[in-house]
Amino acid sequence: MSETETKTAPEAVDQATFTQAMMDAARDVPLGLVDHEGAAAGRRFSVYRNNVAVSLTEAMHSAFPVVAKLLGKENMDGLAGVFLRAHPPSSPLMMFYGAEFPAFLEKMMQLSHLGYLGDVARLELTLRHAYHAADAAPIDPMLLAGQSEQALLDSRITLAPALHLIRSPWPMHSIWRFSTEAGAAKPKAGAEAVLITRPEFDPIPQVVSPADAAWIEALMQGDSIGEALDQARTIDSTFDLSSPLTLLLQGGAITGLESKG
Repeated sequence: MSETETKTAPEAVDQATFTQAMMDAARDVPLGLVDHEGAAAGRRFSVYRNNVAVSLTEAMHSAFPVVAKLLGKENMDGLAGVFLRAHPPSSPLMMFYGAEFPAFLEKMMQLSHLGYLGDVARLELTLRHAYHAADAAPIDPMLLAGQSEQALLDSRITLAPALHLIRSPWPMHSIWRFSTEAGAAKPKAGAEAVLITRPEFDPIPQVVSPADAAWIEALMQGDSIGEALDQARTIDSTFDLSSPLTLLLQGGAITGLESKG
C-alpha cells in the first residue's frame, strides 16, 4: 500500500487486525485507518482489499492450474477465496504461496468425492518447489562406474535439492498428465509413486515402481546404496538397482558419493 492510498495509525490498528480485515470482505474497515489526507480510508481500503483478493486468486490459478482445470474457474475462484482467508501469505515470495492447499482440499467435505484432488495439488506444489530449488552440480557417472560392486553398495550418495519423491493411493501423475498433455492416456485407478528430478531448468515427474520408490526413499533418508537395496528387495525380490540409478543419473539428481572408507 502506497503513502498516497491509506495509512495505518500504529497505536489504533495492529497488523493482525489489518490483515484479517484485508483478507475478509465481510469485516469492517479497521478503525484508525486513514488516507493520505487524514480522512477515514473506507473506500480506498475496500479497493485495495479487492485488488489483493483478485491477485491472490490469480496466483492460486497459476500455482495449481491442473486443480483449477479439474474444478472449473468458478469453483476454483470460490475455493481460493476461502483458502486465502484461512491462509494469508506469510512471505512476500509468492512462489511459495499455497503450501497448505493440498491439506485444505482434503479437509473440504464438499470435495470428498474427489479424493485424488489433494494429491494432484501436492504434485503441482512439489513441481513448483523442485523448480525453485537450489542448483547442485551432478557427479560424473564414471565415478560410480569406477567403484567395485562392494564399494558401491557400501557408499552413500548425496542427492540434489530439486529431487522429490511423492506417493499417492491415487493415479495423481496420470491425472496430471491427462490434464496437461494432448493425447495422454485416460487415468486408470491405482496407486502411484512419482519421482521428480530437474536435469536442466524444468522439473520432470516420472512414475516409478514401488520397489524403485522404496530404494530412492531409503537413499533420501541416508541409507547406503546396499541398505537401500535391501529395503527395495523386501518389496520385489528381483529388484535391480540399475533402472532407478539410471533415472537419478539422467535426472542430474546425484551430486556426491561418500565411500565407506
